[in-house]
Amino acid sequence: MIKHLLYGGLAVLGMASAVAAADSPASLMAQYAQQAGVPVSGLSASRGAALYRTEHPGRDGQAVSCAGCHTANPAQAGRSRVGKRIEPLAPVANPQRFTDATKVEKWFRRNCQDVLQRECSAQEKGDFIAWLSQAR
Repeated sequence: MIKHLLYGGLAVLGMASAVAAADSPASLMAQYAQQAGVPVSGLSASRGAALYRTEHPGRDGQAVSCAGCHTANPAQAGRSRVGKRIEPLAPVANPQRFTDATKVEKWFRRNCQDVLQRECSAQEKGDFIAWLSQAR
């Protein structure tokens, strides 16, 4: 009986710590700022907005930008190149956005390669999330 209570208590503590450790835009910004060697206050929402809106030469020579699929307003849903719905990027419209570091890294890796033809730097990732965190 005591053994079951002990294991049950440990399971509850484990779940509570997992919830407490859940990622958030603020925690991801702090991680990216640390990786970039800058304070969180050194992240720039204006640089994040520029990264989102600036067109870059794509693989096929056509200009591409984040806004091309995600729309000019990141609080609205977008469409992929094949027409699949993309949920809004802005946390104000999609509270699940930026709550899973593994997914965030997956999509940064894929989308930065598609748009910039390279990986995004930690600074760029932090700037991007800083901007989206303010987007309404």
